[in-house]
Amino acid sequence: MISNRILISFIVLAFLCSGFYVNGQAERNDYLDSIRAQLQVHWPKNRTIKLVFHGHSVPAGYFKSGNVKSLDSYPYLSLKKLNEIYPYAVISPMVTAIGGEQSEQGAERFQRDVLKMHPDVIFIDYSLNDRSIGLESAEKSWKFMIESALANDIKVILLTPTPDLREDISDPETPLAKHARQVRNLAEQYQIGIVDSYAIFQQLSEKENLSNYMSQNNHLNGLGHDLVANNIIKYFLEE
Repeated sequence: MISNRILISFIVLAFLCSGFYVNGQAERNDYLDSIRAQLQVHWPKNRTIKLVFHGHSVPAGYFKSGNVKSLDSYPYLSLKKLNEIYPYAVISPMVTAIGGEQSEQGAERFQRDVLKMHPDVIFIDYSLNDRSIGLESAEKSWKFMIESALANDIKVILLTPTPDLREDISDPETPLAKHARQVRNLAEQYQIGIVDSYAIFQQLSEKENLSNYMSQNNHLNGLGHDLVANNIIKYFLEE
């Protein structure tokens, strides 16, 4: 069983962050019910829960000037937080992200690098780099990955883009804002999970300078990654 002290601390965290969520998809606390149940099974009846993080340089752990800090990136920060919530669970984070990649390239290797891992949950984060291929091509690639995962009964959680300081995050017509809306629409269309990173940082920008959360213009620092991980963890909290 989860200790009451640990569970309460994460419930408080979820309450404090709840204002960052929009549109309802991200508040679907039942989406990972079956995964949460598995995470609470003790040895010898438990099994390894596999989480795949698919995308570009941010989930790959790139910080400044090509410096990779995997343990400070949101996939591994999510693992650390999950270990605290579910101390008897065996959780394997698999990072299939590649720096510089966009979703067309990610879709091309989706079967080989992602589905063959037999994951329980797939997180997809490509919008920062999808500006180079445009909305139409990105939508086609995201749909291919989503539909491929759902056809294999795999849960999918989409991530809207984290910031690029060279774009005005308050402007609804920037390329990143448009890609964020497209990702939200995909989550709603397929009734899957979403971590709306763009909305999180958009609201944060009204109170703080976003450079405090960035290691360079388009890469998060440890604080930024921790913020994303905290919102991923909401899917694993019981009501």
